[in-house]
Amino acid sequence: MRSRTSFTVVRVHWDRLFEDLEGQLASEWESERAALDAESERLRISRLELRSRLRVLCASAAPATLDLPGGARVRARLNALGSDWIAATIAQAEESRTTRSTVIVPLHALRGLTVDHGLLLSSLDEEDEPAPVLRERMSLGFVLRDLARRRVPVRIVSVDASDLHGTIDRAGADHLDLALHDPGEARTASAVRAFQIIPFAAVTSVQTAGDQMP
Repeated sequence: MRSRTSFTVVRVHWDRLFEDLEGQLASEWESERAALDAESERLRISRLELRSRLRVLCASAAPATLDLPGGARVRARLNALGSDWIAATIAQAEESRTTRSTVIVPLHALRGLTVDHGLLLSSLDEEDEPAPVLRERMSLGFVLRDLARRRVPVRIVSVDASDLHGTIDRAGADHLDLALHDPGEARTASAVRAFQIIPFAAVTSVQTAGDQMP
């Protein structure tokens, strides 16, 4: 009887020991798996490009503050990404109405973006849908040539903080010709004060005239 009791005690002891060992092993496996997952995530993020994150933010129409040369800051809602530019919508209150305009910022002029922390984290995720490849192939010159074709009045801010108003007459591979005239005026011979050649590298932003919001 005493021997059988002793055997039972020993068996219970070993069962508990094995359970403890299994628990430790499972814990070590879980820690190792978590470490591998963390390392895999760090590796994925190390390969992540700014364009990928901007693509996600534009798809979300993310509100953001764009930091530009000279300390300029523009609060806008991101809406499009091109091959070398990003576009956003600006809402401005003017007397009893609110207007909206589009600002196009060359990526070379972008100094940083301030976004909500949740949006910042979501921009790290992989995309579920394919990117709009055609739009992303559109260069800054392509967009500016369209503005010239449609005779859209623009405001161009340069990297040295020059504030120019006028209409783009034409856009080349790396520069544009701007007919300078007062804001709100049509590009007529009598309204044009001068003409200026502006390299794309000198452009901080191109803003279209505001339209009244409903």
